[in-house]
Amino acid sequence: MSAVDYGREALDFIEGLGAYRRVPDAMDALETAFNRFGFEHMIVTGLPNPDQRFSQMVLAKRWPAEWFKIYTERNFDRVDPVIRKCRQTVNPFEWSEAPYDAELEPGAVEVMRRAADFRMSRGFVVPIHGLTGYEAGVSLGGVNLDLNARSKPALHLMAMYGYDHIRRLLDPVPHPSTRLTPREREVIAWAAQGKSAWEIGEILSITQRTAEEHLATAARKLGAVNRTHAVAIAIRHRIINP
Repeated sequence: MSAVDYGREALDFIEGLGAYRRVPDAMDALETAFNRFGFEHMIVTGLPNPDQRFSQMVLAKRWPAEWFKIYTERNFDRVDPVIRKCRQTVNPFEWSEAPYDAELEPGAVEVMRRAADFRMSRGFVVPIHGLTGYEAGVSLGGVNLDLNARSKPALHLMAMYGYDHIRRLLDPVPHPSTRLTPREREVIAWAAQGKSAWEIGEILSITQRTAEEHLATAARKLGAVNRTHAVAIAIRHRIINP
């Protein structure tokens, strides 16, 4: 796909996502969309705390049944370097960018090797970090992947929208009755253009801390788990224009 096609692919996916009212249908749409980038398997999941089981955190998945069985029975989430890195960054990354010491971490070696047995030798992850500490991720795996500097932003956006839609289907909440204030709409609109809190403060002649507070308040009103999620919801509900 060309650079223009990546953007079109993401926008077409986002525009059609709201039509799906059941998680299996939404996952079918996600699977079809990500297949075009070469991905064969995906999982949408929260990241478990030490006292939680991985299987309890999964929102939706399209993993081979045998691999899911092995992964959960062997508690691979405790040694998976991809999950570890997902906790440490808000930026999407390839599985190969999740470091581990092959000599000191035999469990990490095994989980990556076994994943390859199920046609998941490569992958891409979009971490999700909530305002209250909630951690989740959308993980995509395959063999022959179309991953480059132009496709990754499209995949990031599609994964965030996909996660948001599935989360809302599983735990529906009414659209926030509290409207965003004009200032909150302004900061979200600038955030949608990639501006940092410091840059937003400079543009609006407010402090960085005030900009951050407006962003956090807007995210809470929208029921978003983080800033990127808030932007996605604001665009989807036409609170701001993309």
